[in-house]
Amino acid sequence: MNWAGWSDFWAMGGYALYVWGSYGATVLCIAGELWLLRRSRREAQRMLERMNRFDTQG
Repeated sequence: MNWAGWSDFWAMGGYALYVWGSYGATVLCIAGELWLLRRSRREAQRMLERMNRFDTQG
């Protein structure tokens, strides 16, 4: 596609809401997935630390 200027590029031929909305939704999903993975990793590390403490005490 050829655009006459940046404003045409950002408008995406009248479909800007759908195009940029799709990009925004994708970014939100990826950010949410990364946050959930990080939280799960921390919880797993805490569980392992508790298990190690219990194992060394017993």
